[in-house]
Order: sequence, then C-alpha cells, then structure tokens
Amino acid sequence: MQQPQYITFTIEKQKHIALIAHDGKKKELIEWCKANQEILKHHFLCGTGTTAKLIADYTDLPVRAYNSGPLGGDQQIGAKITEGQVDFVIFFSDPLEAQPHDPDVKALLRIAQVYDIPIANNRATADFLITSKYMDTEYEHKVMNFKESIAQRVSALMQED
Repeated sequence: MQQPQYITFTIEKQKHIALIAHDGKKKELIEWCKANQEILKHHFLCGTGTTAKLIADYTDLPVRAYNSGPLGGDQQIGAKITEGQVDFVIFFSDPLEAQPHDPDVKALLRIAQVYDIPIANNRATADFLITSKYMDTEYEHKVMNFKESIAQRVSALMQED
C-alpha cells in the first residue's frame, strides 16, 4: 500500500527555537533577544556554544547550549531538527565574512528547508517571524514523507536490475 507523499507535522504553541550567530553578528542577536525577551521567555531556547552563553548571560533567558558551531554545534542543531526537537531557527549569519565551518552551516540550512522549519537569517526576517500570528498558536505544516520517498527510490532501483 502506497503511503501519502506528505505528512503533517504540528509546531506547538510553545516553540523550540535555536539561536545561532556568526561572531560578527553575535552582538546584534543579543540585542534582538533583549528587544524580544518578553516573547522569547515563553519558548524553549537553545543555541550553539558561545552564542547561547552570551544570550543567557546578557538577557537572563534560559538557553540550552550545544557545541560551538565550528566544533559541531550546527550539526547538533540540525540533528535536533530531524528529531523534531527544534522547530524554529534564528541564525544571524555574516554574509561578508568567510566561515571555516561553512559546509556545516549549509547543511543546517538545508535540513531546515527539508523539514520545512521557519528560519531567519537576519534581523528583519526574525522580526517578521517573531511577530507572526503563528508565534502564539499551533502551526501545521506538510513535510515530505521520507519513508515513502525511500520506498519509491528502492523500488525504482530494483526495477532497473
């Protein structure tokens, strides 16, 4: 029996938000978190190492820290997305500065897209997302049914033999 191509996931009212920033954007993200502290305090927050510590220190918001981005933190957050434990990403990236862990950043952005996760790469987008009507409600979104996609690929490969 063929399964549906897409399945519906629900992002709960209380969001699990990942906060990430390149070094040149950490101060800007901290300022943004301070300005939006009243909204953020109602959600679960996590972030990559240094960013999470700085936000926690300067805002008093509880932020679960993963490894620093270059030490695997971006990958850890990507894994949490695939596990359904991160459903919103604020990532203030620095487009004018080369990043040694750029492949990790691209992998994180890709996995957020695959899982249809809201992601903001700058302050304006973060402002739009955090003031959206969906911040205080559940949100249902459709994600590709990966089991069905794999089953179809395996079937196609087996027919080639």
